[in-house]
Parts: sequence; C-alpha cells; structure tokens
Amino acid sequence: MKDELLAEYAMITTELQVRGYTIDEIRSLVRDNEPFLPERIKEIYRGMAEVTGLTEDDAFVLYYGPILYLTTPYACSYLAVWDEYTVNESVVVSRNWDTSDELEPFNQYYVLAVYNPTDGSNSVATFSPAAAAPETLMNSKGLYISDDASGQGISAPENRQEILAAFFGLMLDFSDLDGLDAGIRALRPSGTVIVDAAGPTGAYVYEVGLVETIQRTGNGVIAAANHFTDPSWTGIVPEPNSVIRYDNLLRQAEEAKGSIDAEKMVAIRDVQYENGGATFTHTVFDGIPCSSNHQIVFVPADETLWFKVVDMTWQKVSLSPLFTE
Repeated sequence: MKDELLAEYAMITTELQVRGYTIDEIRSLVRDNEPFLPERIKEIYRGMAEVTGLTEDDAFVLYYGPILYLTTPYACSYLAVWDEYTVNESVVVSRNWDTSDELEPFNQYYVLAVYNPTDGSNSVATFSPAAAAPETLMNSKGLYISDDASGQGISAPENRQEILAAFFGLMLDFSDLDGLDAGIRALRPSGTVIVDAAGPTGAYVYEVGLVETIQRTGNGVIAAANHFTDPSWTGIVPEPNSVIRYDNLLRQAEEAKGSIDAEKMVAIRDVQYENGGATFTHTVFDGIPCSSNHQIVFVPADETLWFKVVDMTWQKVSLSPLFTE
C-alpha cells in the first residue's frame, strides 16, 4: 500500500500546515508520544518507513493522523447481545465510531488489516484508516475490543501507556475473556475511557478511571455510549446526547429480543439518531456535522465481521480463513 500510505501522509501534513504547523512541529508532536509505544508497534512502523521511503517519524504521523486531524471530540457507541436476545444464543457485537465530518478525507483509506505473528501470539484483525492507530480490533480466538470516549476530559498528571497500542497487545496476548478481563483491569491509560470487550461466551463494558476500573455486564444485553452509567463515582452529569443513544440501543435490543442475528444487528445500527437509533449521517450538533465514521458488527463464535464506512455500503468478511496461528 505504498501509494496509499504516501497519499494519506501528504493529506495529513498538507492540512496541518494549512492550520499553521510546520513539518518539524508535526514530527515533534509525534516524537513526543513515541516513547509510550511498545517495541512491536514501532517495528511495524519501521517496516512502513522502509517500504514507503518515509522517515520513522513520518511513519508515525500516519499512526496519529486522525488524532492530529480532529479539532473536535469524538464519540462512540457499543451494543452487544447474547443468550435470549439472539436467535441461537450466540454473542453479537456492534459499535459505531462517531466523529465530526472533518475526518471524511480519511474514509477512502480505510482498510481491514490482518496481522499473523510467527511467535505464537494470536492473529489480530484491525479496521481503521490505513496505518492509523486502530480502535476496533478482533483476534483469532474470537475476542473483541474497542473504546468509547468517557465524556469526562480527565487526564493523568504523569505519563501513562498508549491505550490503543495496549489494545493491540491484549489481542495478541489473550485467548479468552478471563485473560482479557485481567489485561483490561491492568490498563493505566492517560485519561478516563470506556472499554468494550466481548468473546464467544459473553460481553462486558469497563468504565476505566485514572485509579479505578468498574466492569459492567448484563443479562443478555449491554450497551455503552459516552458516559459512565453511574455518574455518582465521578460527579459528572452525562451529556443528553450520550444518554439518548444509550437508551435507544437498549430499547432497540429489547424490541428485537429473540430475533437478533448479525443481519438484524446491522439493521439496528442502520437506524438514524433522528429516528430513534444511535447512528449519525452528517447530523449537525452545535453547528458541527457529525457521522458514524465507521461501524462494525462482529460474531465471535464464527469470527464473521460486517463493516461499513459512512456513505458506503456494508461489507461482510469471514476472518477465520485470514487468520493463521
């Protein structure tokens, strides 16, 4: 993907220079964060640099590209169902990655990437703009992880691990929900965040604070948006938009109880916010057009993935044949 990576790099750096940054300042922003990335991530980007002719710093501009590009907060939502809510009791997972439409230039670069290590680690699939830090990951044991903004804007006063790189490591290292649970509880991210996790046997939501992590699950259904569901331990009142999306997802799951499979979950995720769902398509909030930039539906039991980028159509792929262990 040399040509695509170079074109994406040019798009990012050109826009940031229009905003007043110099190339050296862009590289400096990236360089400041590199120490918090694990070596196995750095090695992947050294390979990208070698193939494209970019410097290593320039390759990491791709990793942080969407984060550097966005000037407004992003949001997400998550819905997982199992047991009596699904047609065969299998877990069905879904998530939206919601951003302002200023991220649209990245849409053409989305790629499903599959990493097959040769050291005994699990295979890992990611869905994101090419070379960007992935926020939607699955592995060859049917595990799933993603994140949602917490809506709190609280940051640690000291250096912490880079959470998306940590997600990649968790998918490489853990093969069941018990192990993944232990890994998530050990996270020490630089800010409060919501972590979504699922596997063939169930699904969880973790409300991760700076010093405490709370695990939530449900009786066959669980959802998340951009607030901790019990605000008493943070004292922060949730944004109404987040509560509405959260309630809409739970209501939709209840209305479809017993009939949900992957196709039904796709239909649930196609319902627009204005019509009682949780999906945005160029919806204007506070004068800012926003969209569910990418969406996924995943069935851990057979590792089947549906994915969609805004203004495009859903695509379906079986991950199992792409994974080698």
